[in-house]
Amino acid sequence: MSQQLTQEAITALADVWYKKLDIHAPMVELLPLLADEELEMVFPEATITGWAGFEGWFQRVIRIFFDEVHTLKEVTPTIQGDQAEVKVIVQWEASVWNAPEATSKRIVADAYQTWQVKLQGDQPVITRYVVDDLKYHEGSATL
Repeated sequence: MSQQLTQEAITALADVWYKKLDIHAPMVELLPLLADEELEMVFPEATITGWAGFEGWFQRVIRIFFDEVHTLKEVTPTIQGDQAEVKVIVQWEASVWNAPEATSKRIVADAYQTWQVKLQGDQPVITRYVVDDLKYHEGSATL
C-alpha cells in the first residue's frame, strides 16, 4: 500500500523546518526536507531553484539574521493524492545588525506563505515555497 500525505505529516514537516531554521541547522539537516530538481523558492528578495540555489540563499541569510524565532500559527493543506498545496502563516522574529550602526534591530512579522508539498518515498518534501506577504508587527524594524 502506498503512503499518503496527511495533515499531521505536513504539520510535522513545517514544525521541523522552522525549528531547523531557528538554530541555523547544517545544510545536511535541511536538504532532506526539500525536493532538489523541481525546488523553487520565492522570497521577497530572490527566487531560487534547486538545492544549490537554496544553499546560496541560506548561507547568506544566516550571516544577516540572528536570534531567530519562528512560531507556527497556521498550516492548512489541501491534499490531492501524494501532493498538497499548503497555506502557512508563521510569525518570524529576527535580529539584524547593519554596520556601522551602534545597535541591532528586531524584526517581527507574520509571513504568509504558500507551499507545494509532495510525498518523496514516505516523507513529505517541499517542492515550491512562496512568501506571499510579510505583515510587520507594530514597532518592528523592516527589511
